[in-house]
Amino acid sequence: MTKFLRMKSSSIVTLFNKCCTFSLLLLALISPQLSAKEFSTVEWVDLIPKADLDALLNPPQTLSAIPDGAPEDVLGDSVADSIERAIGEAVAPSLETQAYYNALESTNIKAEYDSKNIRIAGFVVPVEFGEDQRITEFFLVPYFGACIHLPPPPPNQIIYVKYPKGLLIDALYDPFWVEGQLNTEVIENDLATSAYALAADGIKPYQQYAQ
Repeated sequence: MTKFLRMKSSSIVTLFNKCCTFSLLLLALISPQLSAKEFSTVEWVDLIPKADLDALLNPPQTLSAIPDGAPEDVLGDSVADSIERAIGEAVAPSLETQAYYNALESTNIKAEYDSKNIRIAGFVVPVEFGEDQRITEFFLVPYFGACIHLPPPPPNQIIYVKYPKGLLIDALYDPFWVEGQLNTEVIENDLATSAYALAADGIKPYQQYAQ
């Protein structure tokens, strides 16, 4: 009887060890699929609905008529205000011109990008700072100087990024790749309005990522 119990106990231990080994192997195979996120590389133009994009690609002819150095040709002014002054109050804007105005301030979004994990390159416009002057919240924009030295892009060309880990940068003209989950959410402050928000998982200098 004692010999039988020893044999039975030994069999149970062997079976337990095999089960544990199999579970660890299974976990090792499954874990990367569960924990690793895949990010789709997105271009800024991908975030603009077709109607807005068509309007932006068809700017009013009066834009080219604004002479360099004129009051309407001031970087600090919004493009829409410049066009309006150039046209004059007596002239009603055409449907194409009005569509262009609207596209410049559009919060329309591409719904298919809501809750999507993306990777996108852009420039940082700081909004909130944490310890050691690390940037914890910022606007990501498609070109340098937006919102600070130049008029802001349309809201659907601005992403409000939260990055609790914080980002240290040497210069605002350095571009970065930002990875995280994109959401369709309008966020406003004194600098700009964004139609998208992103919770960043990682941020890398532009040169460190090879497409």
